[in-house]
Amino acid sequence: MYTIDFQKPISIHFIGIGGISMSGLAEVLLGRQFRVSGSDMKASDITAHLESIGARIFIGQRKENIPAHTDLVVYTAAIHETNEEFAAAKERGIPMMSRAALLGQIMNNYARSIAVSGTHGKTTTTSMLTHILLQGQLDPTVSVGGMLDRIGGNIRTGHSDVFLTEACEYTNSFLELHPFYSIILNVEEDHLDFFKDIEEIKQSFHTFASQTAPDGLIIINGDMSCTKEILAGLSHQFVTFGFRKDNHYSATDISYDKEGNGSYTLLVDGKEMGRVALHVKGSHNVMNSLSAIACARAIGLPMEQILTGILSFGGTHRRFEYKGHLDNVTVIDDYAHHPTEIRVTLEAAAEYPHDELWVVFQPHTYTRTLAFLPQFAEALSLADHVVMADIFAAREPDNGLVSSKDIVRLLSEAGTDVHYFPSFDEIESFLLSHVKGHDLLITMGAGDVVTIGEDLLKTQSASN
Repeated sequence: MYTIDFQKPISIHFIGIGGISMSGLAEVLLGRQFRVSGSDMKASDITAHLESIGARIFIGQRKENIPAHTDLVVYTAAIHETNEEFAAAKERGIPMMSRAALLGQIMNNYARSIAVSGTHGKTTTTSMLTHILLQGQLDPTVSVGGMLDRIGGNIRTGHSDVFLTEACEYTNSFLELHPFYSIILNVEEDHLDFFKDIEEIKQSFHTFASQTAPDGLIIINGDMSCTKEILAGLSHQFVTFGFRKDNHYSATDISYDKEGNGSYTLLVDGKEMGRVALHVKGSHNVMNSLSAIACARAIGLPMEQILTGILSFGGTHRRFEYKGHLDNVTVIDDYAHHPTEIRVTLEAAAEYPHDELWVVFQPHTYTRTLAFLPQFAEALSLADHVVMADIFAAREPDNGLVSSKDIVRLLSEAGTDVHYFPSFDEIESFLLSHVKGHDLLITMGAGDVVTIGEDLLKTQSASN
């Protein structure tokens, strides 16, 4: 394994540098005086930014893009061996490393590293912790899987020994990490195009937990049925968080304001530690905040700074993100693409002021849609009206086994008002003629469904 040493900057070429995670790692290395080049299939604001801070960027992927004196080539899981640059690097004998391995190597250069894992909530919790760490003036380096206004994007390069990142379980990429603080938010079935079943997923999270530094700390959801399995045989220190009062960190007297933002009394080992106010919605964010507080206290931050930092967090892009008003209709966008995420988002929406709730849902990947078909219908039934778009294929070919119409059928059988349209133009036309008054419209999914709400708002703006 090639070792990244901040004291010995080298020349690194990134295949697929325009991705949100790859670009963040490239920016961290640029800040440490590494020489960075990279390619992507199309130009973007991200590639333009990297170029402005010193990266050499190539649009299109060709073997001649790799500079002559390249020490290391980094690639994403989406890059195949047939890729010209990948093949050229192998032919030239240049050391190669996956994006996940590079993240682990970068993390090893920080004494106080924090990895946020879990099936859901990683981006939100990482962002929440970022606000707390900045309030505590710890000057962290941060890599987050979404755009966070507080740091002006998805990456922040600090100058302390604190490094905070998301840790994704897909393809077991988080097993490249050896953090000092490991956060496990939840463990559920997902990514079944990679994992065989929930037992294999639990085993992966157990391995992730085992790779926490021996003198580090595991911060884990104590409400899960598999918590003991995840911790089995480990000698690490750990703290639990959750709604049950037997957790080290728990919440009581939970309430929500008129916009659905939560507040609660924090209990630490059963002792009241004051009132926590959130500027984000839903019970799932109460859980996320408990894990962030547990981590911040373990680092040594005082409660006053933690509470101020957590209140300053108002969410990230594509997580119950307010997009605008279509006359009096509130338009929200949310990244939810798993039944659990849909359910908690719609439960949070119930606390938000509105007349009727409309959800435009775009399923993400054929594998996930087929695996959780009844669960998707059950979660979506919490809305008053559902409009279905076609499945966003992402990395998968159409397996011919499932379509959005299967969810439509289940919702219709359950009595939910549901509609399907094969194009975004048809969906937008339907919404313009049906949403009204003080309705709440949520575009939902991990694909490009966000453009529906944005297009509707642009159309209104152009007509005014």
